[in-house]
Amino acid sequence: MTRRAIIKGMAAAPFIGAAGSVLSASPAQAATIDAGQFTLTARTANSYGEFADLTAGLATKLPTVDATAVIADVNRSATHLTSAPSTSEAFETGFAWDDDDQAVDYWIPQGVSTSADAYGDGTYPDAGTNRVVLASWYFETDPDGDGVDNYTLDKGLRLTFVNYNNASAPKYRHVLLVEPVKTSTGEFSFNPIRKHAGGIMWYGNLLYVVDTYKGLRVFDLNTLFKVPLTEKDVCGLHTDGQYYGYGYQYVLPQSHAYDNAGKYLRYTAIGLDRASSPDSLVISEYSLSGTVSYTDGSFNGTGVATTTPKVVRWNLDYTDRQLASLTATEAVTVGQQKIQGVVSRNTKHYLSASDGPSTKGTLRTFTSGGSTASAVCDPVIGCEDLSYHSSGASKWAFGESVIWNVGEYVNKRYVYAVHADGS
Repeated sequence: MTRRAIIKGMAAAPFIGAAGSVLSASPAQAATIDAGQFTLTARTANSYGEFADLTAGLATKLPTVDATAVIADVNRSATHLTSAPSTSEAFETGFAWDDDDQAVDYWIPQGVSTSADAYGDGTYPDAGTNRVVLASWYFETDPDGDGVDNYTLDKGLRLTFVNYNNASAPKYRHVLLVEPVKTSTGEFSFNPIRKHAGGIMWYGNLLYVVDTYKGLRVFDLNTLFKVPLTEKDVCGLHTDGQYYGYGYQYVLPQSHAYDNAGKYLRYTAIGLDRASSPDSLVISEYSLSGTVSYTDGSFNGTGVATTTPKVVRWNLDYTDRQLASLTATEAVTVGQQKIQGVVSRNTKHYLSASDGPSTKGTLRTFTSGGSTASAVCDPVIGCEDLSYHSSGASKWAFGESVIWNVGEYVNKRYVYAVHADGS
């Protein structure tokens, strides 16, 4: 089944709570649960070898660049937004993709992060000057959701670097996310990553990407490879001895992984919390009607803790940008359906909740241990991942703290920031 078809299957019947009524759109209950149930294992290799060795092998075959070079080599123009898009409220800034990316039905935007996540002053690289927005997209072979693939070749995941140094005229470039491998004859190569990439988080030189059923994939933005633009249907080492990335100029190889090892967790979205001490990341779970499904895929883990949607936190190590501990430090349940994005500020959590292709979404907030949630504002139709951008970012600050969001639907694909207080 395609990813869209899986979600359609989850929609077969609404969840009925103990009281016999469908859970409301607003979080009616939130509770703290044992965080020790949720653990990860660090992984530095795949079945082909160590990620570092595979990447080093590719570096002997291909030109190597870092993210700064890609940011300077943008090739598409976005449209600056001067006012709130569609149904969005509390608007601060944003842009729309070019006409081709607005209209394409097989590439679907999902995740968002910015250089204000990467470094506290808001720019990239460390002590640099670039103001950057990142977005993730997944390839959908069945975009109309009828159960029949419109496209036979799944090209996996792509990441977009948006150069936002000139906010009135943003420019961007797509790169392909890949996993380094070896061919059957032992040659270094890479494969597409056919996942959903529902959320991303940029932290220092590392990009964290959620893997719905498995955990987290990590990519080092210091190492990308430049490949020829031809052979748009080939990924990796081709029969002509050249490497290709489905027609993209750059490919970004995976460098690390964190695999779920504790109770099942649906890795739907990810957000960075710079207000906590130490910095931390939070994961949220999607559920269609207030109960999380763990039957639509092969989940890593040891069983179900609870099917109520959760927000789970892990501490980060500022020195190497990896996890400080493999055991979660906080876990809270929240009776909210259709959670697409999450960010936190200590005990305060923000959630984006979608409502289909024709109805505006909602940005809500609740506190750990609190029993109710409040609406902040209405984001656009098809709201997805979130990224918090503090007004304290000295080199890229707005008058107040904002939250970035991205819309997924064709011709409604906006990337924009709203005031965190909903004003």
